[in-house]
Amino acid sequence: MTRITGGHVDEVDRSILAQLTEDARRSVTTIAENVHISRAHAYNRVARLQEQGIITKYTALVDPLKAGLRSSAYVTLKVRQHSWRELREQLKAIPEVHHIALVGGDFDVILLVRAVDNTDLRRVVFDQLQNMPGVLDTQTFLVFEDLDTR
Repeated sequence: MTRITGGHVDEVDRSILAQLTEDARRSVTTIAENVHISRAHAYNRVARLQEQGIITKYTALVDPLKAGLRSSAYVTLKVRQHSWRELREQLKAIPEVHHIALVGGDFDVILLVRAVDNTDLRRVVFDQLQNMPGVLDTQTFLVFEDLDTR
């Protein structure tokens, strides 16, 4: 068993999580049928996974091109030591930033930035990210093609 956020995750939980990852709108009845457990048992499992913070939210997966976000890039940041907590909140407030990760290696943070076009992407990188206190350096990697593996 894998220990996550104070709770045990077993094979049934993993199957439920896979069902919800594939389609967050899937009904508890359908999940129960697919996982081969009772509806009540599935409902209790999903509730427990939510209470333990394993399921944190339900969301839609959006095709960025069809949503008008024609320019995407991974942007790496080198940041001043001890600036992460404040910087994290500022990054979360930028609508074009779709994913934030604190990482180890040659840089400290990696972002997925999605914008309507290259002009908008440039504005986010040069006017917002590079001007944040605590950001020492950025590097931008344009995304030519996105593939969703889920």
